[in-house]
Amino acid sequence: MNEIFRKKSMMVFLLIFLLGFAWMGCSSTLKEKRDETGKGEGQQSTAPRDNYFARYYYFDDVLVPGELNYKPDQSFIYETPHFKAGAMFFTKWRVDADSLITFFNYHMEKDNWKIVNSYRGKECFLSFSKPDKTCTIRILDKWDGSTQVEIRVGPLVEKKSMNQSQ
Repeated sequence: MNEIFRKKSMMVFLLIFLLGFAWMGCSSTLKEKRDETGKGEGQQSTAPRDNYFARYYYFDDVLVPGELNYKPDQSFIYETPHFKAGAMFFTKWRVDADSLITFFNYHMEKDNWKIVNSYRGKECFLSFSKPDKTCTIRILDKWDGSTQVEIRVGPLVEKKSMNQSQ
């Protein structure tokens, strides 16, 4: 009888410990401070330690929240002497899509991007432009609690009308 009580007590303790550990992992959300962040390809920001770390990956004008996990096997970057283009993929379990949208809207504007349009629904799309390039950010909350973020950057090319080409 005493042995059964010990086993049950140990199971309850282990269950409480695991639930507490999972709760701590779920409680992380993106926290944005409006402090200046450092730039540099692949470098972390120079923000204070208590601030949330954001990074510039391959594009020095697209800041990415530090909590997102970069997926290099799904991403690609194409670079020439005149421009750089590509798609970067990120994932995170239990992140708030609205905080991501707020983060990107704020930091893209700081990096001189202009919002073209946005769409919010099951999937969220943010489109930004600069005089020579565009950026589209797709945020998808999946059924399993994970969030996928896709950032695509490419050159802006104006199409010539049919009358101009003749």
